[in-house]
Amino acid sequence: MNVVLEIYSRLYQTLGRQQWWPGDTPFEVAVGAILTQNTSWSNVEKAIGNLKKHKVLSAKAIHEMPAERLSELIRSAGYFNIKAARLKSFINFLMNSYNGRIQKMKDEDTNSLRGRLLQINGVGPETADSILLYAVGKPVFVIDAYTKRVFSRHGIMEHDKPYAEFQDLFHSALKQDTEMFNEYHALLVRVGKTYCKRKKPLCDVCPLKNLLSIRL
Repeated sequence: MNVVLEIYSRLYQTLGRQQWWPGDTPFEVAVGAILTQNTSWSNVEKAIGNLKKHKVLSAKAIHEMPAERLSELIRSAGYFNIKAARLKSFINFLMNSYNGRIQKMKDEDTNSLRGRLLQINGVGPETADSILLYAVGKPVFVIDAYTKRVFSRHGIMEHDKPYAEFQDLFHSALKQDTEMFNEYHALLVRVGKTYCKRKKPLCDVCPLKNLLSIRL
């Protein structure tokens, strides 16, 4: 049995389409991917809402803005000085390489683009892949804490395995489908928040409750 595909099928049938990631434009999605590091999405929404309120949610506006001003506007996202510096680094990359337009990334080779994103200060694999999948539309599977928790608890892969090994598990078991990767990641976030909780998992009502017995 292709257990990776089986998990997707069960979650999709039980929880339905998630229509995720939140964001009105590819640029907003990319900004959100950087701001969501080590904080809740509700805090990110406040920060993005503040940028919109002041009419500065654009590559040009953030590029020209003093770092101190940006820090103040994104304060609700936490670690605001660090995140302002990281956002500035990403915007500099976007302005210098793509004239501030994320859409221009679409034609670039995925592996090459991923490598360039990972060279930006503060952009790690999860952030880079979130930008690639949700903002650029590249078929790259995003691995996060929820993914590792769900798969390790079901004995599929040890929690401490490297990011790349988890990602290879999905890439080798599934077709390279941007829409499916989008939905699958969102479903894992949903099941992680609702059922596979860190301290008190609700295994008895989880859509994956008998997965182990079926695999065995």
